[in-house]
Amino acid sequence: MKPILLLDETLKVEVFYACEDHDLEDNICLKLTEDCAESERLLRNEESHLYLTAPQARAFAEALLAAVEKSGG
Repeated sequence: MKPILLLDETLKVEVFYACEDHDLEDNICLKLTEDCAESERLLRNEESHLYLTAPQARAFAEALLAAVEKSGG
């Protein structure tokens, strides 16, 4: 999947199945990478990973889609 660029392209979000973690429940990864001055960062580190279970990822996706529908998009 192509990275999603946010905040004037200073925040890159990648979503992928972490196949090396196939034996773990939380094997869906949201990788967040910031490319900005440290004083402007939202996160402590330049790169952070958030691992989700399939139900968590599905709930997150459904919440995003519901917000899109409400916005008329």
